[in-house]
Amino acid sequence: MLTSELTIRPATPADIPAIFGMIFELAVFEKLEHMVVANEAALHDSLFCDKPVCEALVGETGGEVVTFALFFHNFSTFLCKKGLYLEDLYVQQAHRGKGYGKQMLVALAQLALERDCGRFEWSVLDWNANAIKFYEGMGATVMPDWRICRVTGDALTQLSAQG
Repeated sequence: MLTSELTIRPATPADIPAIFGMIFELAVFEKLEHMVVANEAALHDSLFCDKPVCEALVGETGGEVVTFALFFHNFSTFLCKKGLYLEDLYVQQAHRGKGYGKQMLVALAQLALERDCGRFEWSVLDWNANAIKFYEGMGATVMPDWRICRVTGDALTQLSAQG
């Protein structure tokens, strides 16, 4: 898809270094770089193995990948339909303010409709007021009554042992 000067397309294995670099930039922005244990090989396997667990779109301008969106399908029991869940969307700092984030969200919404998804969802950090305002301006509802529950690391191991 070509939108203004940004070309949005499915990621390829050649995009892994650019995507991984932006994942680390995102972690720094969110002050979570200490939590990044992923590497390019694991990202490649997640996106391009026999049964990929996620997908990615990239946006490029001037032959350079400057934005990515990593997503996967989830499921709504209430709708009895799959949904599209956006795990991460990132636009490099130098390319912000050009409408690339909006173009990526539009491309994902189009993909969700093409795939007959009942929902298109993502999370946003509560302190990221700029992102919240942007998403609300795009028609998204920030769900005030819902909180994400997460079990990882030792807590996951301990929970699994309670059987």
